[in-house]
Amino acid sequence: MYKELVEGIQSGKIVPYLGAGALKDVKNMQDGSPIPADSDSLILAMNNGQPMAPRLMYEFPRAAMNMENKKGRSFVQRFLNETYGEKEWTRGQLHDWIADLKPNYVIDVNRDTQLLDTYADCEHTLVMGVARITASDYRFKLFHYDGSSYSEVQLDQVNPSLPIVFKPLGAPKPEANYIAADADFVDYITELMGGFAIPDFLKDYRKEKQYLFLGMRFTRDTERMVMSDIIYAADEPAGWAFIPEPTDKERRFCALKKIEIIEQDWDVLLSPETAQAMA
Repeated sequence: MYKELVEGIQSGKIVPYLGAGALKDVKNMQDGSPIPADSDSLILAMNNGQPMAPRLMYEFPRAAMNMENKKGRSFVQRFLNETYGEKEWTRGQLHDWIADLKPNYVIDVNRDTQLLDTYADCEHTLVMGVARITASDYRFKLFHYDGSSYSEVQLDQVNPSLPIVFKPLGAPKPEANYIAADADFVDYITELMGGFAIPDFLKDYRKEKQYLFLGMRFTRDTERMVMSDIIYAADEPAGWAFIPEPTDKERRFCALKKIEIIEQDWDVLLSPETAQAMA
């Protein structure tokens, strides 16, 4: 089974889709604390380690909206810039694994830069999600990486033969853009459903693809809505999700979306036993 998944990634048929759990082994290089990636850890990090009201603890976008209303949108952006752009983090094992495979298309709904570092040695196209902008009808920005630096490009300048790195929720570089607060997600998902948050070349490329969800949980409506539109036009089955101890809600959702649950965590792919079986 694992061998077929890896071969599917190498052939381009299967697209890795990275969630918060993809960063589970990433630590702060100064104090050893884990990188805030999932909803709860992001809320605590944003609020100086203190929990917020239960209704705000439900989901990071809701808590971020509350903080934006109190302190301004720049507060949330500054928090994410400091977290992912200024602090130094250890390298994640899963990203090393992806670096070895170098998939032609990867989706990463985290806001860190590890995937960008993974592709730092090869030319690629970065698609970055944006929200609440007035300068364009689109909800994405395109960047070309030439092997040393990024430069923003227009749709007609994209080389379709290059690998595609899709960061729908943004990152601090090459330009700080984030989908974070409720208002961001409302705008982004609306345009995602309308077809304005994914470039045309990617709409064509993603047809009949399958997806391997790594570190991704499906317990929150926002994450599920973003995912559903991103994988539009998937093949059947739509893919596989490594979910240890899935909830009933996750089981129902994955069955609806024709995603097969593998009740293990992604690190089984990196085990010596798996490597030997693939040799």
